[in-house]
Amino acid sequence: MFSLTPDEWTAVLLSLRIAVVATVVALPFGIGIAWVLARKQFWGKALLDGIVHLPLVLPPVVTGYLLLISFGRRGPIGAFLDQYFGIVFSFRWTGAALACGIMGFPLMVRPIRLAIEAIDRRLEDAAATLGADRARVFLTVTLPLALPGLIAGFVLCFAKALGEFGATITFVSNIPGETQTLSAAIYTFTQVPNGDAAAGRLVLVAIAISLGALVAAEWLARRAGMRFHGE
Repeated sequence: MFSLTPDEWTAVLLSLRIAVVATVVALPFGIGIAWVLARKQFWGKALLDGIVHLPLVLPPVVTGYLLLISFGRRGPIGAFLDQYFGIVFSFRWTGAALACGIMGFPLMVRPIRLAIEAIDRRLEDAAATLGADRARVFLTVTLPLALPGLIAGFVLCFAKALGEFGATITFVSNIPGETQTLSAAIYTFTQVPNGDAAAGRLVLVAIAISLGALVAAEWLARRAGMRFHGE
């Protein structure tokens, strides 16, 4: 029951690879967007906020279809990337990472934005009066104080990427060894005779990984809070 087959291990390791890549690549964009939403006032801010959170309310297959017509080989972005850079997303694991990153992006931005908004701006002003430029203030004051939010956003995005199904299967299909993630493999096993045992094993693996990530995030957030806030 608890011994995974080579194909099951392939799905697990591929899911971890996709989730890690999606989260790491999304992180700098998430920090940037979160800072803009937390610190800046401009026309269209509500629209930007809505676009960022749109994947949360859209059916995942809609997001996957939009990715397919945009980043597919015949899509405007996909054709450009393929022709000039040789980068292909559709029906590749990199496309799965792109879909997972977009689906998890709102869950990353929200806690980071809240963490930045909670920072006492007088601390940043004090650093600026001591001669630090904006970049140094951001790197040495803002980011460390927002670290619990960064950790929460990172883990939420990772967990969403690990469990993403609808957008991924619509954009990159369900190709064993290439795009068949943990969720897609579970779905496949539920559709074949005598696949319940394999689906059950992968479900347990998914629960273990997700729970472990959440526990680790809580521990890291507490350590960061103790270090920077004295909690």
